[in-house]
Amino acid sequence: MNFKQINSHLAAYKENDQIIDAAKYLIHSFQLEHENFGGFGFREELSPNSLLLTAEGELGGLQKVMIPKNLFDFDLSLVLNMVAHEMLHVRQKAPGQVIEDKNEREFQAYYEMLFHKVFPQIPDVSDYHRKFFGNKALEYYKRMGEGSELQQKYAEQKIEIEQLINSLA
Repeated sequence: MNFKQINSHLAAYKENDQIIDAAKYLIHSFQLEHENFGGFGFREELSPNSLLLTAEGELGGLQKVMIPKNLFDFDLSLVLNMVAHEMLHVRQKAPGQVIEDKNEREFQAYYEMLFHKVFPQIPDVSDYHRKFFGNKALEYYKRMGEGSELQQKYAEQKIEIEQLINSLA
């Protein structure tokens, strides 16, 4: 995928205040669509240097991904990883695939931001962000409960994350 061309398209959307269309273009260009995706909506911006997206909807129901209007003021690799994180939540909450535990969903989504197993077409972010996302994954791993079945299920991925963080230090 040609980043220069994509950035050019996104700039045109942004210039015309078509942020939702730009987000749709992005998920189409990077094959992130899913039948459980119910579209995009706007959420409040945190600040000019903070980015928060959410996937909202009942478990087993359509998910709407809420984005801030300043989404495309950020680095494209970061935006893609954030959107992919939410699009993974869309899949995790789909009928027949529901992952009930929030800690498990978040751990999987942050792991995906680091290793791109589900979405191999998504680029890596900066080492700073990889370290940040790795620490977020470990935080959700801890919340699964010491020695729990969930922690045992993800023990190998936890080691991968720790090794990645250490290699970035």
